[in-house]
Amino acid sequence: MSNTNITYLVGGGCGLIALIAFIMLFVAPALQSHRRAWERVAVVVLSGYVLAAFVGIGVLAGALLVLEWPSVF
Repeated sequence: MSNTNITYLVGGGCGLIALIAFIMLFVAPALQSHRRAWERVAVVVLSGYVLAAFVGIGVLAGALLVLEWPSVF
């Protein structure tokens, strides 16, 4: 395995762990608190929006860090 493949494997593993943590900490309790099927579907859809917002904030913060790194250090 090359260094690039190892980096991709570690990044993918971290992403998978973060996704599992999001599901266990946000989605599972929200699903347990609702009884009707349409409410559970709505919870999953809205949790997807929250996940997308978290990913978007992370991408923006990462891009800002990459762009501003030379001027800070």
